[in-house]
Amino acid sequence: MDEKDHIIVRMLMENARTSLSDIAKELGISDVAVRKRVSKLEKMGVLLGYSAKINPKALGYDVVSLTGIDVESENLLAVAQEIAKKPYAKSVCVTTGDHAIMVEIWAKSGDEMSEIIEEISRLPGVKRICPAIVMDYLKRDC
Repeated sequence: MDEKDHIIVRMLMENARTSLSDIAKELGISDVAVRKRVSKLEKMGVLLGYSAKINPKALGYDVVSLTGIDVESENLLAVAQEIAKKPYAKSVCVTTGDHAIMVEIWAKSGDEMSEIIEEISRLPGVKRICPAIVMDYLKRDC
């Protein structure tokens, strides 16, 4: 990847709807050249898709948590994969930090969040769940 590729990635991260012609103008190259670069970045696995940034509260999700989940090692991937299937799980990461799994959960209410936590606790191998309620986003690039 060269500097132009990095600029393309940055521009698309800031706004996935940025037109190829706007990117071309910024870079001083043709639309066709940008299209080829974007295609190359997709094939390389740098650009995985294009999405909108969503405000959970605007959709009625009043409670968002970043939830750490401790699991028995033999159940790690099965638990993470099961949670990843759920519509409330907006991101699921297997980590090396304090918790084996980190999940961003969106819920419409505190009661719904409690139900979700209870559901997760019943998965085989789950030992502990540590939800941290998001008070405010100061930065959210993805």
